[in-house]
Amino acid sequence: MKRQQPSSGNIPRSVRNSRRIIHSLKAKADEKRTLSEKVADWTTETFGSMGFVLINVAWFAVWIVINVGLIPSIQPFDPFPFGLLTMIVSLEAIILAIFVLISQNRQEKIDDLRQEIDLQVDIITEDELTKLMHMVSLLLEKQGIEVSNDEVLQSMLEPTSVEKIEEALEQQIVEHHETNNHSS
Repeated sequence: MKRQQPSSGNIPRSVRNSRRIIHSLKAKADEKRTLSEKVADWTTETFGSMGFVLINVAWFAVWIVINVGLIPSIQPFDPFPFGLLTMIVSLEAIILAIFVLISQNRQEKIDDLRQEIDLQVDIITEDELTKLMHMVSLLLEKQGIEVSNDEVLQSMLEPTSVEKIEEALEQQIVEHHETNNHSS
């Protein structure tokens, strides 16, 4: 059963806009693909299918039936242990693995870009939320509600230091590598 897409009138504008941005990133990346990347994507999509598996299974079965001599009218050309078949399958695996790696590398570049955008949006959102909390805190104080003793709120009103987070993460990475190097 096909899932019905909601009409664009039911989707908030902010969501429609973010989907357009994300689609745009993918579309732009697809437009910038080199010929080899287009071939790799097509190959990965085509050969990464159940149809391709079935074709291979049928081809192997016919090859083996012929080469074990089960069809008397056809002379075996690659007797057991099927050296030619082994070589062909090995070459096929190598070539397909390279195509898959090319496609994965391109997809990884797109994913890295999305992660960077996510990080930037998160930083902007954090700044906006801190500003909103300041505004709510001021409104509460105007209403005579004391918030200056709320230590959690006071810490939340402090702007998040992206630099401190980066330093802490870098330190964790260094410590993790040192721990792994000492345990090896």
